[in-house]
Amino acid sequence: MTLFRPRRADRDEDAVLLRAVAGGDQQALAAFYDRHAGWLLARLSRRCADPETVREVLQDTFMTVWRSAASYRGAECGGWLWVIAARRLVDAQRAQTRAERVPPTPPQVAPSAEERVLDGLEYGEVGAALGRISPELREVLRATVVDGLTTREAAGMLGIPEGTVKTRAMRARRELRAALAQLADDRTSLGGLT
Repeated sequence: MTLFRPRRADRDEDAVLLRAVAGGDQQALAAFYDRHAGWLLARLSRRCADPETVREVLQDTFMTVWRSAASYRGAECGGWLWVIAARRLVDAQRAQTRAERVPPTPPQVAPSAEERVLDGLEYGEVGAALGRISPELREVLRATVVDGLTTREAAGMLGIPEGTVKTRAMRARRELRAALAQLADDRTSLGGLT
């Protein structure tokens, strides 16, 4: 890789290399890269302080040369190459500016089935019906149904005998059904909605 642009005498050789690159010759692209990457890297580095961006632009420039070598029309090769590199640099800087301006949006995560059920317990009809039953019955239902504790675990957590947990759970279910039925009746009488 040379650090300086080729002399005028090398223009003809550049044209030959570009015709070979247009024909798909990878060795010609490697030779073209070796002749021009040094001065192009130095010039890009003067325009951009981020070495990673400069390396990416240099790579994009030679990828563009590979894809569009057939469009070269015999003009000053260094000028043609610099126009490609300068455009790639502007594109990279614009993309970086946009990325800095736009805050990343967190991905939308759908609530799990468990979260929807728990929200329904707190804010839906079930939550309203739970609010109508006594606190000791509500505690037993939350421990056994929502938290999924066994009768023994719920008894230990609540500090009551296992038989009392079973009795309260049975009463709580009965009262919860009655409260839900009452809510449904209230809703129907208010607006005929079901």
